[in-house]
Amino acid sequence: MKSPALIIIFVVLSSAAFSLRAAETVLRVSAAASLAEVLKEIDTAFEKSTGTKVELNLGASSAMARQIEEGAPVDVFISADLAKMDGLEAKGLIDSATKEAQLSNSLVVVEPADSELGVTSGKDLAAVGKIALADPKAVPAGIYAKAWLEKLGLWTEVEPRVVATENVRAALAAVESGNVDAGVVYKTDAAISKKVKIAYEVPTTEAPRITYPMAVLKDSKNPAAAKRYLDFLDSKEATAAFEKFGFLVLPEPPASGK
Repeated sequence: MKSPALIIIFVVLSSAAFSLRAAETVLRVSAAASLAEVLKEIDTAFEKSTGTKVELNLGASSAMARQIEEGAPVDVFISADLAKMDGLEAKGLIDSATKEAQLSNSLVVVEPADSELGVTSGKDLAAVGKIALADPKAVPAGIYAKAWLEKLGLWTEVEPRVVATENVRAALAAVESGNVDAGVVYKTDAAISKKVKIAYEVPTTEAPRITYPMAVLKDSKNPAAAKRYLDFLDSKEATAAFEKFGFLVLPEPPASGK
């Protein structure tokens, strides 16, 4: 039988451990699905560096923004386009002083790895059967793809054959499965898949400008930790990770409000 003294020590230590767990800072980050792999790597480094746990919520930027509008507990939002972030800012839901557009990406046309379709230009999509896009009415990757096809004068011709998906990763999965003939996704998404091949890289002169803005939410429960997280995303370590996964890190404006 344990002595009363040992029991008291055990109870005290258990209570202390419980208190430490209860006091652990948890940061809730909602981000575009295309950032999944790179943020998981960066978040691991951030957790080791700060002791702050990151809970990552990934999906279409439109869905993330809608959740925030409906009151979801979020500390940091990273969108795949400015429109979703600007919409939240207009409603007073983000800390405008923390908003920055740090990342960019590019669009590519992908085919199943064993496809012999051979798309070599945007205009070739006019002859393709089914084409997967993230929902062009709501999801940034799809909105960017639609804008590109409109610029080429192809949208009206291509639209009836578009298979709209929940987010860009779902569009990639549709191509991987062979359920569609081709898809338009981010270059960073294509790079993580062994089941697709890049048939055509959309030139920057043709494509709309792609930006990933990020900001702390006004109702963040941990604003100080959230700001440290954004600072960490600007660090050399995070920059190296973004570049490793194929993202373009944009130079910070001279007069940053951050």
